[in-house]
Amino acid sequence: MKNTFLVFFAGLFILNAQNPNAFAVQVETDKGIIEGSYDTHTGGQTYLGIPFAQPPVGNLRWKAPVEMQNWEGVKETKKFGPRPMQPLVFGDMKSRSAGVSEDCLYLNIWTTANRNTKNLPVLVYFYGGGNVAGDASEYRYDGESMSKKGIVVVTVNYRLNVFGYLAHSELSQETSYKASGNYGLLDQLQALKWVERNITQFGGDPNNVTIAGESAGSISVSAHMASPLSKNFIDKAIGESGAAINPTMTPVALEEAEKEGEHFLAQFEISSIEELRSLSTRAIYEMYIESGRFGFPMVVDSYFLPKSLNSIFVEGSQAQIPLLLGWNSAEIPAQAIMQDQELSEENFNKTIELLYPDEHRKVQKIYAPDKNDPRGVERMATRLASDRFIVYSSYKWYDLHRKNSDQPIYRYLYTKPRPPLKNVNLVVGFAGGTQERSEEDIALIEPIGAPHACEIEYAMGNLHLVEDYRWTAEDYAVSGTFQNYFANFIKTGNPNAPGLANWPNANVKGNPEVMIINTQSAAETAENDKRFKFLDTQYDQ
Repeated sequence: MKNTFLVFFAGLFILNAQNPNAFAVQVETDKGIIEGSYDTHTGGQTYLGIPFAQPPVGNLRWKAPVEMQNWEGVKETKKFGPRPMQPLVFGDMKSRSAGVSEDCLYLNIWTTANRNTKNLPVLVYFYGGGNVAGDASEYRYDGESMSKKGIVVVTVNYRLNVFGYLAHSELSQETSYKASGNYGLLDQLQALKWVERNITQFGGDPNNVTIAGESAGSISVSAHMASPLSKNFIDKAIGESGAAINPTMTPVALEEAEKEGEHFLAQFEISSIEELRSLSTRAIYEMYIESGRFGFPMVVDSYFLPKSLNSIFVEGSQAQIPLLLGWNSAEIPAQAIMQDQELSEENFNKTIELLYPDEHRKVQKIYAPDKNDPRGVERMATRLASDRFIVYSSYKWYDLHRKNSDQPIYRYLYTKPRPPLKNVNLVVGFAGGTQERSEEDIALIEPIGAPHACEIEYAMGNLHLVEDYRWTAEDYAVSGTFQNYFANFIKTGNPNAPGLANWPNANVKGNPEVMIINTQSAAETAENDKRFKFLDTQYDQ
């Protein structure tokens, strides 16, 4: 009896340690009852690890997601589900998931709705990670802070790399639309369909849904705006650094994607999709690692994407919705184009000659360093590298929607550098994680600007959850401004409100304004867009 009481009290302690302020709360979805947590200190409710499709395993590998079947009883949704299969690509992104698994199609909900609340705006957020990594449970995507603004927040897992984007002629023959690939995008679409059917149960309005994402998540948002399958499920869009437009993760023709898939199978002497499906998760994961591939491309499949994004937007066939988008001032370091060269004006000019042999003089003029700026060469090399990486595609998305829509568009440039890391033995990973410093890592210098992915925790109000950095009062102030702009846009399609610097609608003729977000945020005329006009001539769309 004594041991029984010890076990009981130990179990009670563990339960309370999870959240001593919470009690269980149940919601009936269209497939069955789920049980989440209600925090009595905040009034917030969380439902974590809600399945929105059948596990894409066995015969459902490399197929569009299949709707969940109804379940009996109560399904507990108090912890994050497993994250999609992925290696450690970008450093430690601080996942809170229940491991790594092909069985990964789960979403998470944060809401402050009470029993009588109706029609709260909804945010559905897609994580970044190049379609090869990422996880909806990361701290920087946490939805609690944004939910306190009166928004129902949803984060979504979707399949990645070989599990999410493999195309193959045999897979195409299996489908009614005779194409394959894009399973990660179809997972996101399945989640949007789930939201439409169920979000009222969490106080949300299915007719006021904003999709948002950063990097690959932003690229997904641009694709959903273009897709005829998605546009009826979205009412507003937010893009942070990236669009599925040349040269950034451009969707390829089906035939090209199928050939890449066939090459992957041949590389490992796999004779058929049936044989590949019969292999273990471990075998496919290790084959993918051994292949040395950085994922597989999105596909113009005549189904989810009937044409290139450029063609769809030029036709005006995209979702005609308000759009807020932007990018960071130092998306990728100057070394991305300079390699190991010293950052001198002479070396920068030589690099430009190699990159643009026929038009190097024009490019040198467009990206000419300010001779009065001691870091002018680094600044311009960073700008050129960033444009070629992800900034131009983001600009092109903005420009296409501006020219082929009468909807409001709000454009930002985020310029606030992160503060230093707390742990001097770590370095920042490219997509926002951290990793141990190696002997090859160069000595850190003061950041030239805001790097790729650094704005996420600011915009989502999650600095307090990301413990790697020495946040200051200034950082929290910037976060408050950025988050309020996002929250206002999610609610109304307009980021403006009393107490914030006016953010003009950029869907105007002439030279539109861009909101510079930093410690003193203000709109400025977009004086440097001439570089994008040049890049227009360099990329086929």
